[in-house]
Amino acid sequence: MPATTDFPAIFTRLKRIYTAIPGAVVTADGPNGYSLNTPYSPKYKKELFLGAVQVKKNYVSFHLMPVYMYPDLLEGISPQLQKHKQGKSCFNFKKVDEGLFAELEGLTARSVERVQREGLL
Repeated sequence: MPATTDFPAIFTRLKRIYTAIPGAVVTADGPNGYSLNTPYSPKYKKELFLGAVQVKKNYVSFHLMPVYMYPDLLEGISPQLQKHKQGKSCFNFKKVDEGLFAELEGLTARSVERVQREGLL
């Protein structure tokens, strides 16, 4: 069983990646979850889910929706980060790994740039 005592530190570190996104709409901000949407999109006639960090029973999840919308953003990610990927847009962590978190931060920055270019943020 993973050391859940690391989960608050993982959550805080991953949440910090999202708090630096200008223009995003915070939809949840609690001790076990942080969630962001884009502003209202006239094209889709609603806000779009951008991402979230969630503390689960066995891991902390980092959801990054732009990689689902634009899978080419995942080209070139390291095999180590790929091992943490679950589904199409979620990365799960059980321990602090600053190297992977830095790579994820870069992927998030590229994702935000793409969403901005598409006029969604």
